[in-house]
Amino acid sequence: MGSHSKTGRGEGRPPDPANAAQPTMDDVAALAGVARATVSRVLSNHANVRGAVRERVMQAVAALDYRVNPQARGLASKVSKALVLVHCTNPDAEPNSYYDSALELGALRAAAAAGFELSTLSLFTDDPRRSDKLIELLASGRCAGAILTPPMSDDVALAKRLIELGLPAVCVAPGDEVRGLLAGVGLDEEAAGHEMGAYMLALGHRRLGYVLGIEGHRSAELRHAGFARAVREAGMSEDAVSTVRGDFTFRAGVICTQQLLDAGAGISAIVCANDDMAVGALFAAHRMRLAVPAELSIVGFDDAPISAHTWPPLTTVHQPVRAIAGRAVELLVETVGRGSALAPTFEAVEHRLVIRDSASAPHV
Repeated sequence: MGSHSKTGRGEGRPPDPANAAQPTMDDVAALAGVARATVSRVLSNHANVRGAVRERVMQAVAALDYRVNPQARGLASKVSKALVLVHCTNPDAEPNSYYDSALELGALRAAAAAGFELSTLSLFTDDPRRSDKLIELLASGRCAGAILTPPMSDDVALAKRLIELGLPAVCVAPGDEVRGLLAGVGLDEEAAGHEMGAYMLALGHRRLGYVLGIEGHRSAELRHAGFARAVREAGMSEDAVSTVRGDFTFRAGVICTQQLLDAGAGISAIVCANDDMAVGALFAAHRMRLAVPAELSIVGFDDAPISAHTWPPLTTVHQPVRAIAGRAVELLVETVGRGSALAPTFEAVEHRLVIRDSASAPHV
């Protein structure tokens, strides 16, 4: 056979840098099994990356002989000036009009004051990829960090993933386990529920209805737990309180109140897990021609603006939602600025009982 020449690189020769494809940060991330943003943090020597993850990334860098592009590093080192506020709701339910808007306003004001933009991310509770969607957004670098609200702030698995990937997040009303992982801000919900329960019992009510919030919603469950504790401390049986589950909406307040009163349990007062449902309860009572509070007392929770303008004005618990959101943003900005996670502490803000005209001693 005649001889022939070989194309490409010759045997024993090193690869031609002009022709070989250079490994990218995405290649490093794929080999290490982490997000691209984590590789960036490791290469920038950020502190908020676990040692084991940092070691995996550096092993991938060595294996691929990855070299940092100085121009790309300069661009990547510019911290994003955008934050994201995460809502997670039932797609079939009406929004909690006051709570969501108050969170957004408080977060927006604090973000603007710190020189950041704020966007919102709406996720659905029945979406199995809801956590993945948030992580993909943060890992893309388009947002510097996230403010998690319930129920996302109760998600232990999500909190652990965010920590492992080095993605900054601060929680509003986090669950107990998440409080041990991420910084958070919120109310002492159990104490607030207990104060409302003690007040209603002090008025003399002994047969009460309670409209619960969404099942698994930690804040609402704690409010009810505090209320139940007040009932026990008064020496009353749990049977003295009839419960029905709502979803924080006006419509739920109407329907649940009708159910409680139709049961014929002699209820003299109805406690609702939020003001939207309490306003619905007022509507139902008026439709049934019941005098409030002479024949039925109704109270809520949150101190939404509407609560002062119903007839009669609602007794409720004031929750400083805007202040909570604002403080969460401040903590998040601090986290982003220092390049490492804050200690997982929980800051409790004060609540107060707001006594108006919708509750009184039971009619005899």
